[in-house]
Amino acid sequence: MEFRPCIDLHGGQVKQIVGSSLTDDDRTVKTNFVSEHGPAYFAELYKRDGLTGGHVIMLGPGNEAAAIEALGAYPGGLQIGGGITAENAQYWLDAGASQVILTSYIFADGELNRTNLERIFKMLGRKRLVLDLSCRRKGGEYYIVTDRWQKFTNWKVNADTLRFMADFCCEFLIHAVDVEGKQAGIDERLLSVMAENCPIPSVYAGGIRSLDDVKIINDKGQGRVAFTIGSALDIFGGTLKYRDVIEFIRSPRAVGQARVCCRRRPV
Repeated sequence: MEFRPCIDLHGGQVKQIVGSSLTDDDRTVKTNFVSEHGPAYFAELYKRDGLTGGHVIMLGPGNEAAAIEALGAYPGGLQIGGGITAENAQYWLDAGASQVILTSYIFADGELNRTNLERIFKMLGRKRLVLDLSCRRKGGEYYIVTDRWQKFTNWKVNADTLRFMADFCCEFLIHAVDVEGKQAGIDERLLSVMAENCPIPSVYAGGIRSLDDVKIINDKGQGRVAFTIGSALDIFGGTLKYRDVIEFIRSPRAVGQARVCCRRRPV
């Protein structure tokens, strides 16, 4: 299995916040942690440990300089998300991002903006694109949410959606928004949906609080689901030791991730 580290940027600083608390009014944001270190510190840490595909996420405006700092410290080793469009995607790739992460750009008024999706796909190809299909529960099903996870789309996270979207990207990033940032345990049902239906590599995020949760992802994810951890890690003020996570993913128990499926379709 793979551990994908994160660098979440808010107000130009590395922070851990409860993602579902994000609105246009920063006074509503619930912050779990503010780092004394800059983004380059974490990028260099991940580089030393050989962790690739980590996420630099710009949570709102004013984070561009911090993002450039992170990408410059680990060129080719980190993905970038937050406000990515066809107009600026190449800029971020040139700045050192391995892939760009798309969400709100490809959805509008609850529906898929296929024009935008096809435009950026033609520009960059599958290998440079990651689709953020972060979701919330409604009526017993998972719906993709956008605009700081506040707006529901009409698209469900299910087998049909995942098969369709896989034609346009090399990977999915899926936050379980209902538990994200709360260290309340993972959403095992969503994890099962991902493991059983994602035809390309996918990354689960949300609610991880202990190494036991990582082991659940390893086992129930069938070795096909990577994971990212935020607030629970000791490097972000939590109690789960970053080094323990590194040791586990390198242990014989960790199930290998089938990355060959990323080559399922031609670019």
